[in-house]
Amino acid sequence: MPSTENFPAAGGSAFPPSLLLRNLASPAVDRALSPDDRTFGRRGARNKLRVGGFICCTGSPGVWGPCATSSAQLAVAEINRRGGVLGREIELSIYDAGGPIDEVVDRAEQAIAFDEVDVIVGLHTSAVRVALRDVITRNRIPYIYTPVYEGGERTPGVIAIGETPRFQSRPSIHWLAEAKKASRWYLIGSDYVWPWHSHRAVKRYIAETGGRVVGEEFVPLGEDNHEPHLARIRAAKPDVVLISLIGTDSITFNRAFGECDLGATTLRLAGAMDETVLLGIGADNSENLFCASGYFPGIASRANDDFQSRYRTMFGPNAPPIGSLGQSSYEGLCLLEAAANQAGTLTVGPLLTAARNLVYRGARGSVAIRNGHARMPMYLAEADGLDFKLIKPI
Repeated sequence: MPSTENFPAAGGSAFPPSLLLRNLASPAVDRALSPDDRTFGRRGARNKLRVGGFICCTGSPGVWGPCATSSAQLAVAEINRRGGVLGREIELSIYDAGGPIDEVVDRAEQAIAFDEVDVIVGLHTSAVRVALRDVITRNRIPYIYTPVYEGGERTPGVIAIGETPRFQSRPSIHWLAEAKKASRWYLIGSDYVWPWHSHRAVKRYIAETGGRVVGEEFVPLGEDNHEPHLARIRAAKPDVVLISLIGTDSITFNRAFGECDLGATTLRLAGAMDETVLLGIGADNSENLFCASGYFPGIASRANDDFQSRYRTMFGPNAPPIGSLGQSSYEGLCLLEAAANQAGTLTVGPLLTAARNLVYRGARGSVAIRNGHARMPMYLAEADGLDFKLIKPI
């Protein structure tokens, strides 16, 4: 794919409306929500297990929507071929988790009440996750949140399986300090929950190395004019810019960063970065760009090779490119299957208890969940054209 691949610059849809599979705006059903009727156990009498994939299809993180949707569809097909979850075939519906948060919350309310969704698997921002927690708790619907996030999620019913700063950012910062002698850091992130809390942790990790933060700013979602940010970065003269921008915002920022020649002199460390975003940035603008993640397509393992082979067999040579953010929706459904098998039931309480301490197998290989937090191998990589070259496990 050429480095000039076009992505929406300021929050447009990352893929055509025909792929937005659900539209719950219809007023066809008008009845009050009844939390007592929404328990997972009660729905167990139905034959099919209805999973709502709340995936960002629009807005800045919508760039991950195609891979996330395909990854979820692959997981569902595989689980159903194995007989489903405890004998129940999965029925997957995709709901757009992009756009105004109040609209996403309303979409979730309607999905639970009218579509009788049994489980929610989410690939979206932490801001959406925080907003959905009340809906999930009130309706007693298991909620598996899959992408990289800020850590610390303890809401009953919410299972977060993504990378967190302690295991992703901390070893990367120490490596850059030791291997690249980096001591001056500039932090830039999107203006919402994940960057806010991640930066707090990052500052502690930078201090551990004897480094210091020479600048920090948060950018509104959808911002694509990065000249003022780049001017402040140039004036601060950091060794490293830590980037917590998401989706198309990260694409436009890193493009501009490379085009103004900062890439040749200043290192970059990105949090929510994968090959999907790298394709948008382009090979000419990815110099000195580092990323840490629990998954890269280039990881040499049987689990990863098998996952990619099955993905391409199902979706063909023009399938959405695989990246860590998108494929995490596959992992979320693998976790659901493992938790149900361990619990031996789809009743909410036992299922959630099982999900707090288990091992499941996904595209990453084996992932252990201990006390509700994922433990997985983590890797540091450097952009090499339009791919990431693995440096080392961290």
